Parts: sequence; C-alpha cells; structure tokens
Amino acid sequence: MSASRSHVPIAAATSVPDTTEGREFFQDRLGIYALWIAALSFLFIPLRVSLEASFNPVFGWRTLLSLPGASAHMFATGSAFVLWLATRSDRPRSMRALLWLDAVATIAIALGFELMGVELARGGRLIPDPMVGMLTGTLAVAFTMMFRAVVVPAAPRRTAMITGLAVLPLVVADIVTLGVAQGWTPMDVANVSFASTWALMAVAIAAVASHVVFGLRREVQRARRLGQYTLEEKIGEGAMGIVYRAHHALLRRPTAIKLLPPERAGQKNVQRFEREVQLTARLTHPNTVAIYDYGHTPDGTFYYAMELLEGINLEDLVRRYGAQPAGRVNYILRQVCRALAEAHGLGVIHRDIKPANIILSVRGGEPDVAKVVDFGLVKAFETNDDAMTMSMEGDAVLAGTPLYFSPEGIVSPQDVDGRSDLYALGSVAYYLLTGKPLFEGRTVMEVCAHHLHTRPVPPSIRAGIAVEACLEQTVLRCLAKSPDDRPPSAIALHDALAGCGSAAAWTPADAAGWWSRFQAAASSRDQEGPAVADTVSETVAVDLRARKKGTVPISRATDR
Repeated sequence: MSASRSHVPIAAATSVPDTTEGREFFQDRLGIYALWIAALSFLFIPLRVSLEASFNPVFGWRTLLSLPGASAHMFATGSAFVLWLATRSDRPRSMRALLWLDAVATIAIALGFELMGVELARGGRLIPDPMVGMLTGTLAVAFTMMFRAVVVPAAPRRTAMITGLAVLPLVVADIVTLGVAQGWTPMDVANVSFASTWALMAVAIAAVASHVVFGLRREVQRARRLGQYTLEEKIGEGAMGIVYRAHHALLRRPTAIKLLPPERAGQKNVQRFEREVQLTARLTHPNTVAIYDYGHTPDGTFYYAMELLEGINLEDLVRRYGAQPAGRVNYILRQVCRALAEAHGLGVIHRDIKPANIILSVRGGEPDVAKVVDFGLVKAFETNDDAMTMSMEGDAVLAGTPLYFSPEGIVSPQDVDGRSDLYALGSVAYYLLTGKPLFEGRTVMEVCAHHLHTRPVPPSIRAGIAVEACLEQTVLRCLAKSPDDRPPSAIALHDALAGCGSAAAWTPADAAGWWSRFQAAASSRDQEGPAVADTVSETVAVDLRARKKGTVPISRATDR
C-alpha cells in the first residue's frame, strides 16, 4: 500500500509516471535545464571581465573573484553545473531523488543570483545604483525560474512552491537593501515595491507557464489512455503493432497492451483480428497467455490487453545460455503441448510457433512456466508491402517465420491443421537441443526448400552431444515431411514425451536454482525487461499464386 500511496503525489507533482521511461524523461529534462542555465550564466563571466577591463587596463581573470557579486555568480553557475552532473548517470535515479535534486538545486541557483544582486547593489564602477544591482539579480532569478517552468515537467502548484521559496530571499533582500539600508525615503519605498513586484511576477509567470506545459502533458497522457488502461512505457514494437506496459484504473495486475494502428492493418483486417482475439480469449490454459480485454480507440486503433510476462523467451534463452538440457527441453515441450491441445480443440491453429513466441517466467511461485503468446493473431493480416501478412479466406498466402515453416504450410497454407504447429514445435525443440536452427539458408526460398526436401540431421549428431534416444526420436517424428507421419495430436505428442526418461530429469529444484541465478543476474544488470520486448525475429509472407506465375513477392516484417 505504501508504494501506491507514494506514486500518486509523485505523478501529480511531475505529470510523468514513476516508470523507467518517466524517470528517464524527467532526468533528461532536468539535465537540459541545468546545462543551459550553467552555460548562459558562465557566458556572462567573460562579458563582465571585458567590461571591467575597459575601466582597468591591467584587469585580468585573476581579479575576477574580487569583484562585487562575482563569487555569488560563480556559486549559481556551479550549482547548475552540479545539477547537470547529477543527471548524467546511465541509470535513471529514483523519482523522489530527482524531485529533491530539482528543488534544492533550483533554490541554490536562485540564491546565488540573489546574493549577486545584493553585492552589486552595494556599488561599483559598472553598477553604482543599488536599484540596478538588485534588478540585475532579479532578472537572473526570473529567467531561471521561467526557463525551468517551460523545460522541467511539473504541476503548477509545485512550480509555484519552488519558485516562491527561491524568490522569497530576493524579496527580503529588496526590503533590506533598497529600503532599510537607504532610510525608507519615498523613493526607497517605490524601489522596494517595484523590485519586489518583479520578483513576485516571476513566480506568477512561472506558475502560468508550468500550468500550460503541464496541461499539454496531461492531454498527452489522456491520449495514452485506452478505456480503463493507461499506457506507461513502450516495451516492444514490430509489424504487428506496439506493445506497452500499462495499468488498469482499478485493478493492480501487470498488463501489456498491444496497439494495432489502422495504417498497419486496414479496417477489414482489424475486423478479422477482432474475431481472432475473441476466439483466443476463450483459451484458458495456464500455458497460454491470458487476454484480458480488447477494444478500439476513437481514431480506429485496435488494442488488446494481455498478461504481462516478466521472464525470457526461448530464442533469448538459447542465445544467452546456449543449448538446453534434455530434461528441461522435455519439460518445456510438454507445457506447450498442453496449450496447443486446448487451442486445437477449439479450432485455433497458431501458425507461428517459434522460440520468440514461447516465454518462460515464474507464475504463482512456480518457476519455468512456459507461456505461448500470439495465438492465431498472425492470421489477421493480408499481403501488404513491408507488412506481416496472413491469408484471408480463399487466399493462398504463406506466412510465418521461415525457420519454423511446416512443409504443408509452404505448399498449401490454406489447408494446414494442428500438425503444422507440431512440426514448428519440433523445430523449436531442435533449436533448444542443439542451439542451432533446424535448417539454414541464404534466402527464404532456400530454407523453404530444406523444409520440403532435406532430411533433418539428428540433434545428437548436429550438436555433437549425447541426446536421449526417446526424446530425439520424438522430435524427429515431429519433423516428418508428411503430417501423417507425425504425432496425430498435441496430446499424443505430450504423452510420447512424458514416456521418455528425460521427463523426470528436470526437477523443481533445478528450475528454482536456474531462476534464482537468472533473477539475481537481472537485478544486478537492472536491464531485464518484459520478454515481449527482448527478441527480434523475421516473419515473411509469400503470395503462392504469384509463385505459380514465376514471381515470388516476399513481404518481410520484424516482429518482437
């Protein structure tokens, strides 16, 4: 509860969410503000030197600090420079630390300029009039406060509070320097009123500027709301859309939102996609990603909300840690089989089973839970230049990831059934066992030719390691060219895998140990994000009708 309570005032104070993206943005803005104030303030130093040199030909930089207001001027410049240095860290600081840096540094900068004005008011060759000296300090403070209000995102109340605290010593200095020290003549009263009014106007103008900027940012935030969901930070982007971390207005569960802009899909395809989501939402197996909600924005953007999976997908797993033990591979495959069994029973064919679409995470305290994502969703697109495509009814369009195409998916994609998913799952198993894709080639068509004609090299030979015979033979059976030679169903494949000795080789203790090490490494690097954003893989679409005519237009899309 304490975390949620602290989030509200921080968001209200800054107009940016307390997320990694929000903290990075706020820290960057603080850095811009500090750097410009430090640079502009520093530029006045050589100007002061040149002006003083006009009165004293032997004047130099060494005597600069002896001038009225010079040390205070350097203090203000240094405070801005220190704030800039504090924002240069690679990792964003906590929002609370950034708020304190903003307030303390801004007040310190203002105090330096105010002391400069007081010292200038005491007289000198350049500024003999105390009123001019105090207005010089007032101008520097006012410029700083208004620049901060425009650059640093903050609520008007916070801006007014910080600016008021920064300007209060200036008003006191005006009273003491222009009133008390001068004897309170009628002219002194006028001078105090005049200088103090300008100081207070700086507070009002800064608050108004902050109100305008804050209001614009609030409008942007409202534009990032989809129904009851508020988008927080982007965690992935691909041809199928953009994925954001989001939160529900009332529920506290982590959520991922995928947006499908109309220009990427077209109205007809969005309608088909909506039907796919409705069907996918019926899938309730624990090894299938849960879809919570879907809808349209006023501008026609389609979105759906799903559970946010923190973990690692299988492509990254192999890329980072190499080939996996047979026991773990068996354990993962059986989970995917159970998810596929439910989907196939409802008439849903995935058509894009690949390592990037299988995510491992810790769910309900259980480690190494496999989640299959993007069930059937790739079927929502049709051929388009530079876009992911999938067939409409009656079309002959092949789509998916070439490394995991099934032979029948290449020859007659409109006729594929659940056994096509089993072929792709066999290719995933091959990748997990060997650390290498089933087939490789220089072009998409070369890879497709391998799927059609090349007999797979057994994983034990390809990787040069011992692989349990039962597991290896089951995987090779999934990779049979003819669907009739593969396991007849996902549940049949599951049972075959369960009968292998490797089914008992990966224990809960093994899984818990691996995840403990993985999470410790992720915490130390502080860079492990949701698995949906980790991997880039290529999905292609080939118009088979054009292939018969001798031309093969291929549409490629990067999908995360």
